[in-house]
Amino acid sequence: MYKIIAQVAHCLTTRSSARDFPIAIAHDYLTQRGGAERVVLALHKIFPEAPIYTTLYDPEATFPEFKEADVRTSPLNRISFLRRRHRIALPFLPLAATLFRVPAKLTIASSTGWAHGFNVSGEKVVYCHSPARWLYRSDQYMGDRAAGTLTARVLDLLKPALTRWDQWAATSDGHPYIANSTVVQERIRSVYGLEAPIIYPPHSVDTNAIRTSIPGIDWGSDEFFLVVSRLLPYKNVQHAIEAVRGTRHRLVVIGAGPMESQLRATAPENVRLTSNLDDAQMRWAYSHCSAVLAVPYEDFGITPLEGAAYGKPTLALRAGGFLDTIEPGVTGQFIDTPEPEAIRRAMDKFSPSDFEPTRIQQHARSFGLSRFERQLRELLDRFGEDF
Repeated sequence: MYKIIAQVAHCLTTRSSARDFPIAIAHDYLTQRGGAERVVLALHKIFPEAPIYTTLYDPEATFPEFKEADVRTSPLNRISFLRRRHRIALPFLPLAATLFRVPAKLTIASSTGWAHGFNVSGEKVVYCHSPARWLYRSDQYMGDRAAGTLTARVLDLLKPALTRWDQWAATSDGHPYIANSTVVQERIRSVYGLEAPIIYPPHSVDTNAIRTSIPGIDWGSDEFFLVVSRLLPYKNVQHAIEAVRGTRHRLVVIGAGPMESQLRATAPENVRLTSNLDDAQMRWAYSHCSAVLAVPYEDFGITPLEGAAYGKPTLALRAGGFLDTIEPGVTGQFIDTPEPEAIRRAMDKFSPSDFEPTRIQQHARSFGLSRFERQLRELLDRFGEDF
């Protein structure tokens, strides 16, 4: 541990280059595949010449499209152990973010807790996926099983200092915030005292592109429910798996995370867990499922829209960002609690014939990239530059 701390201290003294860009994109860390990383890819499509600044980058753990981008990392990235276990880096990230210079006239920071504190040379706009969950919703983020663990105790010890840094990063220079959903807009108001307009994230599904079947999943079309999620406690994947135990329902879970080994060890025969799929395999999963199952406490939640692009409805928890994206009876149905019994009842009552695929697809198109780009550029016009 002392050796790692010494390495961190040495790395953080290294300065970045000083060239100014017209626009840059910033993100906390690119070490996983999630909705926030999808937003960064959308920003990259809109501004393909903009470099992407991030504290940690693991090309094999995140979306492969980032290999085609100009990704620039903080000195902290030299420590390979932290790239593989980014949660271990939490104590070091405030300092890394504060010292990490982004030389651009305008920086769009995609932030869940760190990128809003990057040291920018020009203007900054923060696209906020949520104020840091591990600070303001840590019990939900870590789950009941984490109570009393070393990680939980360290987080409790560091929380006052991390919270002070986070509040400073959010309010010190008056940069504008954008919320990704109604619930995040309210969190920004509550936590930071800031008013933020909403720009919903886009889905990026190309329904005409090739689809490739997933090894180990031989169920036919409309024969399974689909969960796409990181495997963290607040995502409630464990409850979705329990909901189908001993039933006729089939469930495919696509995702990776700290709970993966536990879920694999306890999953029943009618559940398939898989991860690290390419886009062609993801398209197959969405197009062949009977419905998407989404029961996390999600800030926005892009998976219902990705399923909707193929005309698939979603059974979603009545909470968070799903309140912005689900039209009950049209694009899906709500589940009132994430408990296995409630999830099972919703699955028992579900019938694909109750939904019209073309209406669901029409709904998905209203959340496309063109709408996201138009609204974003309208907001950026205030800076008086032609971006």
